[in-house]
Amino acid sequence: MTSPIELRQLRHFVAVAEELHFGRAARRLHMTQPPLSQSIQALEAQLGAPLFARTRRSVALSAAGEALLPEALRILQQVGQLPALVQKTAAGALGRLSIGFISIADYSVLPPALREFRRSCPEVAIRLQEATTDVQLDLLAGGALDVGFLIPPLPDKLKSEFDYLPVLSESMMLALPEGSIPGRPKAVALAQVTQLPLIIFPRRIAPRLHDLILDMFGRAGLSPQVGLEAIQMQTIVSLVSAGMGIALVPQSVSNLKRPGVEYRELKDAAPTVEVGLAWRRDNASPVLAAFLDQMRKNTTC
Repeated sequence: MTSPIELRQLRHFVAVAEELHFGRAARRLHMTQPPLSQSIQALEAQLGAPLFARTRRSVALSAAGEALLPEALRILQQVGQLPALVQKTAAGALGRLSIGFISIADYSVLPPALREFRRSCPEVAIRLQEATTDVQLDLLAGGALDVGFLIPPLPDKLKSEFDYLPVLSESMMLALPEGSIPGRPKAVALAQVTQLPLIIFPRRIAPRLHDLILDMFGRAGLSPQVGLEAIQMQTIVSLVSAGMGIALVPQSVSNLKRPGVEYRELKDAAPTVEVGLAWRRDNASPVLAAFLDQMRKNTTC
């Protein structure tokens, strides 16, 4: 059975191939010439072909040596890169990160978080998946996502397995069809728009947000007519632009411009909606740890 080729032998071969002189190659390697010659002979025996054409006056690469040289250089280069590869991976600067996000995050915390993480860890491959909170929780539990931007609270059954970090808290505002309120006031009371249907998230995908919105109407002594439900914020705003009703949306969603939509502050005491990060407590990914460290430094909560 042929013994495996050692990196030491490849280094010896490369030195002789580049110097084309055993004496100079030995000095370059800080060794004497006889052990170098023995190392090359052993390598040739292992490979089953001469690597050099030797005469008393010259040394030249054989055809087999010519074929081996670029491969030996490649292998040695890759080996030389291993410490940096391992160190970067251990520090979370190299690897993969799967991030889930609700549509609200797309208009607020997600873009700046990605920009900063890309600047600090450019070699991390990031995979993004837009999904509602309930879907993200399933994906996180199954390991298909590393971390998710979602709306709390976490279900009781997951609190022992998941960690959570609040990253944003913002007030709700009103999205309504253009021209619904004469005079374009800066702030609008809910009582001024009760004649229009309410467009809202289904409770099953965002119970906290759904309840916040309905509770606000309740505190004002109003009973909204729920016209339509939609799971994407883009869809809700598009339905408002089509004149299908009004919606209460987080303030950052006003960055989503659609023809036919006006955003107005609320005269009523506006509730706040929280967006946070959730991840499995047993996820030991260094890349996840690096991302969470960044988010902890930049959180507005």
